[in-house]
Amino acid sequence: MKEEFLHYLWKYGLYDQDRLSDTERNKIIVLDPGEYNQDSGPDFFNARISVGGTVWAGNVEIHVKSSHFDIHGHQHDPAFNNVILHIVAENDKRVFNERGEELLTTEISFDPSYYEKYIFLVNNPYIIACQDDVNKLDNVLVRHWLTTLVIERFQKKSESILKIFAETGNDWEETFYRVLSRYFGFRVNTEPFEMLATALPFRIIRKHSDSIFQIETLLFGTAGLLETGLFKEALSDDYYVNLNKEYTILAAKYSLQPLHGWIWKFSRLRPSNFPTVRLSQLASMLSVAGGLFSRVLEGTDIQHIKSLFEVSASEYWNEHFVFGKKSRKSIKNIGSQAADILLINAVIPSLFVYGLSRDSSDITERALFFLENIAAEENIVIAEWKNAGIIPDSAFYSQALIQLRNEYCKKRKCLNCRIGTKIISKGKKLKDMEELLLEP
Repeated sequence: MKEEFLHYLWKYGLYDQDRLSDTERNKIIVLDPGEYNQDSGPDFFNARISVGGTVWAGNVEIHVKSSHFDIHGHQHDPAFNNVILHIVAENDKRVFNERGEELLTTEISFDPSYYEKYIFLVNNPYIIACQDDVNKLDNVLVRHWLTTLVIERFQKKSESILKIFAETGNDWEETFYRVLSRYFGFRVNTEPFEMLATALPFRIIRKHSDSIFQIETLLFGTAGLLETGLFKEALSDDYYVNLNKEYTILAAKYSLQPLHGWIWKFSRLRPSNFPTVRLSQLASMLSVAGGLFSRVLEGTDIQHIKSLFEVSASEYWNEHFVFGKKSRKSIKNIGSQAADILLINAVIPSLFVYGLSRDSSDITERALFFLENIAAEENIVIAEWKNAGIIPDSAFYSQALIQLRNEYCKKRKCLNCRIGTKIISKGKKLKDMEELLLEP
């Protein structure tokens, strides 16, 4: 038996209330189960119960066995002096609080099918443990929970964005540049892009917004990709030579320290995803006069905002993937799917956090509206949900499903999930009763 399961029963009232009684068999009537506390202290605050006509207000503590109260050292902790009820699965010992007062302890009775279903879920070999049941639930319940999860996901992202905001001296353009750069790495080169954005502040790039060549120079040079010997074929390449000459001047002017070129990953990448190509595309984005984030803030149409990120690398890269080595001619543009990834992971979260920081519901709602108007992502996680019969119709819901899978399903937090608690409350008899011996 898990204590968290007893918390669940108490929180949702899924127990036999007629069998709650004190040692003199006086019925215990629960008027209010209290507020669930997941920090230190009693499990439920501000509960109210009635015993023999007397109403008691205070806290509720829950254990699998009553003796666990002493094992956990609560008998010496004054924080537990206001416990008015001790709920247990097995009352194996009389226990007393720090004042020497005996706790009113009672055993909780419940339908065993609830625990059977709980054990079934936490021992399920699939990451999405409820994949056979989730599509049978009311769609309104599922959608309402997913809406909550989107906000939860954005609030979690807001912590890292606000941290960057503080590091940049409360500069939103600089913050957005760093967040965008991180996701420009598209997983494989995430860390090098983060390091580059820190080594090369946006305020420097902004001074050269009228010259894509100079922005490319700053990016390639500070990235360490102009390092001698990194691209042997490039030594006689005019474009590469000119970049080196220009960077020598700009690096001295701004006291720039290049990264090591070897940190960038090229292997196992499609040539169109090479960091050389991506950096040129990033330069094109950052050449927007007035700042890219300012343009995002002005946008009211998702397609217009998306167009800011559907850019192409400079002309040199039409015939190159790396410096000095010609390839078949092709325009190296950011595709629609890649643009959506940037919107979902960098642009919209930044807009949402900006709205929160300004206490502007108009901006936060606009960010969520944009998310609803972007196609759902296609990845392994979403494929798992589709197999379970849950098909997202926008990025709003695919983001929610990613949050649900990673933060609840994968960690087996079924008792903290509205879908999980609903399924458990329905109960289920297991075919093999030996499964009840398994512990999560």
